[in-house]
This record gives sequence, C-alpha cells and structure tokens, in this order.
Amino acid sequence: MPESTSLLAFALIALGMVLTPGPNMVYLISRSICQGRTAGLISLSGVAAGFVIYMLCAALGITALLLAVPFAYDTLRLGGALYLLYLAWQAVKPGGRSPFQVRNLPADSPRKLFTMGLVTNLLNPKIAVMYLSLLPQFVSPSGHGSVLAQSLVLGSTQIVISLLVNGLITMMAGTIAAFLANRPTWQVVQRWLMGTVLAGLAIRMAVESRP
Repeated sequence: MPESTSLLAFALIALGMVLTPGPNMVYLISRSICQGRTAGLISLSGVAAGFVIYMLCAALGITALLLAVPFAYDTLRLGGALYLLYLAWQAVKPGGRSPFQVRNLPADSPRKLFTMGLVTNLLNPKIAVMYLSLLPQFVSPSGHGSVLAQSLVLGSTQIVISLLVNGLITMMAGTIAAFLANRPTWQVVQRWLMGTVLAGLAIRMAVESRP
C-alpha cells in the first residue's frame, strides 16, 4: 500500500483533474441528456473500462513504450488536441448548443454507448500522460509493497473518484439542463466557458513537449 499521505495527495489531484471539463464530461452529459440517465451510466461504464486499460498499461510499463516513440505519441497528442478544438468550436459557434442543452439524437444501443464511452476515453492522450507522470511520483520503491501493487491502488483510487464525480454529473445533467433552459444568459456564459476551457486544453496539449 502507498503511504497514506501520498494516497491522499494523489486523490486530491485526481479530484481536481476530473472536475476539469474535458471530452469524457462532455460526452457523458450529452448522452445523459439525449437518451436518459441509464444511457449516461452505460456510457460511463465504457469510460471506466478505458481508465482500467490505461491503469494496467501504466502499471505494467506498456504506456512508457508509447511515450518513448515520438511519432506514436505526437500522433495521439495532436489528434486529441484537434478533437478538443472541435468540441470547443461546437460549443461557441453561431447557433451552437451547450452540452447541457437538450437535443434530439437517435438512441444508441447499450453496446454502442459502452463502445463510445471507451473510445472517447482511450483517445484522450492526457490520460496516458497522467498515469505515466503522476503514478511514479506517489510510488515508494521500498517499504510499502511492490511497485505494481502500489500502482494498482493509486490507479484504482483515481478510477473510483472519476466514477463518483462523473456519475453524479450524469445523474444531475437533466436538472442542470432544466435550470439553464429557463436562463438563456447562463446558457451563453456556460457555452463560452466550456469552449474556452476546451480550447485552452487543446492548445496546451498541442504545444507541450514529449516527456
């Protein structure tokens, strides 16, 4: 087990990261509003599966191989940045909609909901970077069990926090949408705030150097 202080510090960092708007949050909110809470929770299970895959890869050292190959990392990084810019444009473009705004979309099957949640998470290179850069800082090489076990505990902590926060957002998406529907000004503010944050993340992701 990691030290209690290290585990608490890592949990606080994980909480801060999950509260930052990103592709996972946007997708879960959209799906929950479009198709209901059950669809949102199914999508969340796909997102969780993506976290598990990244956690296992990081713990086993496979993620290091991805970051060691410049072309592979840069392709994933730039692809993720373009995706974030696309989401930002969708939020702020003339006639664009807030992620919390109800829209009519065709209902997807549970399998597709799960797959889309999984793909959305796996295509976010910041998750890979997070596990590779954060986990080693909170792992003690001796006196607290194996490095693999500590990595799994820390990764599991991040997943639990992510599921709790995103689950709450998914369950409340409809309520937040109703609140914004009666307050057009708040819709505009929320759209531009979301778009600005996503664009900032995209720019930072595009210009950051390879670890």
